[in-house]
Amino acid sequence: MTRYAGVLMPITSLPSKYGIGCFDKAAYDFVDWLQRAGQRYWQILPLGSTAHGASDNSPYQAYSAFAGNPYLISLDALVEEGVLTREECDAADFGSDPEKVDYDKLHRNRLALLRKAYERSRVYEDPDYLYFIQTNGWWLDDYALFMALKEFFRDQPYRQWPQDIKMHWGFAVDYYHRSLYYQVEFQKYLQYKFIRQWRQLKEYANGKHIQIVGDIPIYVSPDGADVWSRPELFQLDRNHEPTAIAGCPPDAFAAEGQIWGNPLYRWDYHRSTGYDWWCSRIWYSFQLYDVVRIDHFRGFDEYFSIPGDAAAALNGHWERGPGMELFDAVRHRQGDVRVIVEDLGTMTDGVRNLVYRSGYPNMKVLQFAVDPADVGAANDYWPHNYYANCVVYTGTHDNETLAGWFAGLDPAGKKQVRDYLADYYTPDAQMYRVLIGLTMRSVARDCIIPIQDYLGLGSAARINQPGTVGFNWRWRLKSGMLTEDMARQLRELACRTGRANWDGLRQVEG
Repeated sequence: MTRYAGVLMPITSLPSKYGIGCFDKAAYDFVDWLQRAGQRYWQILPLGSTAHGASDNSPYQAYSAFAGNPYLISLDALVEEGVLTREECDAADFGSDPEKVDYDKLHRNRLALLRKAYERSRVYEDPDYLYFIQTNGWWLDDYALFMALKEFFRDQPYRQWPQDIKMHWGFAVDYYHRSLYYQVEFQKYLQYKFIRQWRQLKEYANGKHIQIVGDIPIYVSPDGADVWSRPELFQLDRNHEPTAIAGCPPDAFAAEGQIWGNPLYRWDYHRSTGYDWWCSRIWYSFQLYDVVRIDHFRGFDEYFSIPGDAAAALNGHWERGPGMELFDAVRHRQGDVRVIVEDLGTMTDGVRNLVYRSGYPNMKVLQFAVDPADVGAANDYWPHNYYANCVVYTGTHDNETLAGWFAGLDPAGKKQVRDYLADYYTPDAQMYRVLIGLTMRSVARDCIIPIQDYLGLGSAARINQPGTVGFNWRWRLKSGMLTEDMARQLRELACRTGRANWDGLRQVEG
């Protein structure tokens, strides 16, 4: 069996110029570094167009299941194209901390630069652009109008818009398409630039024998183009208010459970269409990525349904999901696709059965092995219980960094780890190295490690803390942190554990 290793790092965390990681030289340099490090995979977070404001710019609360994030468009590329000047980009205020994304300033200043680029472009003379808007109209037209309306109505949630356009009535859609023509076309331009630049980066990575692992959030934003334009897909009342919303019961992340607020799917309707929307979504994801991680996979077996007006997740209950019917429909249309299923959290026999029947590799997270209530060896997340058809992580974007996690363990938790390893001498500050080696030596087919863990960074480098807002999704890598010595260490570890990407390494050696 071929085994590989990879690195988890969001695009936004790259040390790019102008306030946020994007599709610029820093991304191409990172691909080159991964190749020299003997890695096969670059796992990223969702690339969706994030909602500004209360959602904390979470990529799991995007304005569309299909649209890309305009913040990721490289300004350098637009300067080279001649539609922006270096002076304009250098003069813009994107924040003063190179290790944090300032989304408020990006929202004000980066979008203003992108609008200038559009005004100066001659995009309508580009036949590739015309082909793009024609072939993507099935999602692009509604998304572009939705974003233009968000601007026109000063970022109000769409349920507060006038009744005719809130309900997506045809005559209102036609009227606003005409009256907001310039704003709609600007949004289409942004999506064209996004997809062009992303595909160039992905092709570059594939040419270096690096594969991209993308991510599909199971749910869509309650204030997004999908719910607005396709209300029949979701559990809404006649006034487009959700009758049931997503969340989760109490778990290790939240003692009182979580209300996510996303409208739940009308699975009966999806079944009647042969799961057409979901098949289209997964097909489109494979136009962007080589491997797709499906978030919250257990929601396809059972999902937690909370009344739309509930104040607490404790009022929710479990309902049956579509199960294998959905994935049989995907296979019928697309054949076998490369999927990783996120089946973390409370496991049930139903979820285990769905994972087994799908044949997709699931996730193992080493941090979850330490459990004060289970000091035995039966925990599924200790490596001796792994099987080949899985992907092991030290942690995910929702976890503490590995170094921060170990530092925060109580003495009993640290003892569990050291007893398992029979390691009583490695200093606490260096235990992250031992734990990375443990995951790489496991039987799991693939092993993906967050870049913060390889760097031994503490809790300040955490990407997301579930159930909180105001400081998530902001961490960025400092320029110069990824050294050639570190690439050598990763390459040697990948070679020792049989996970090296030899195709990429042979290409480096010429």
